[in-house]
Amino acid sequence: MKRVFDLVGSFLGLILFSPILLPVMFLVWIQDWHSPFYIAPRVSKGNGTFKMFKLRSMVVNADKSGVDSTAAGDKRITAVGRFIRKFKLDELSQLINVLLGDMSFVGPRPNVKRETDLYTKEEQKLLTVRPGITDLSSIVFSDEGEILEGYSDPDLAYNQLIRPWKSRLGILYIENQSIFLDVRLIWLTAVAIVSKKTALRGIVKILKNLGVSAEMIQVCKRENKLTPYPPPGAKEIVKNRNKVPK
Repeated sequence: MKRVFDLVGSFLGLILFSPILLPVMFLVWIQDWHSPFYIAPRVSKGNGTFKMFKLRSMVVNADKSGVDSTAAGDKRITAVGRFIRKFKLDELSQLINVLLGDMSFVGPRPNVKRETDLYTKEEQKLLTVRPGITDLSSIVFSDEGEILEGYSDPDLAYNQLIRPWKSRLGILYIENQSIFLDVRLIWLTAVAIVSKKTALRGIVKILKNLGVSAEMIQVCKRENKLTPYPPPGAKEIVKNRNKVPK
């Protein structure tokens, strides 16, 4: 049922959003005469790899810097790219991946292998389903760039501040996934573009219905500054991105 929903939805979505995608693709191309797509390897269900399509929001070869996480003030982001990121247009192109079966509309966000190789045993659960365009964490941390802005090492900051809760929310989705939940999350993703506060209230309502801890609910309200926390399955905060935390 989920695959049928993904297949029909992605096909219709590509048709529906083509009047937006095509002009933006042209703007990306004309700014430096390079491909409007950034095709990046990501880890798939079962720990394999696939090529993920994104509208390119950065300069050519930006990935060769070795930095995986992107802060809002990252100099690699182009002028058109800032517009693309603000309205999440780079994610729309991933409808191609949904159509091909690499991804689903809803599921844990796909990650680079450098990060998944450092997953704890608990986080390995994230690789048991198709990655998605959106999920609970995509709404809660839609301002990831702003969260990481100002940190000298955005990758380490991501692992200390965002990963612990992003992984927990991904695992929570896997344990409670349903078509009904998928539809709610797709709707809240659209709402978040207009009003993140409204979308967060919707997320908190879902979390309360799922009976999660008060601590997770408080984090997902996003009313307080994020602080370092261990990823699921670990007791230590990530201090070294080259080893699995204990």
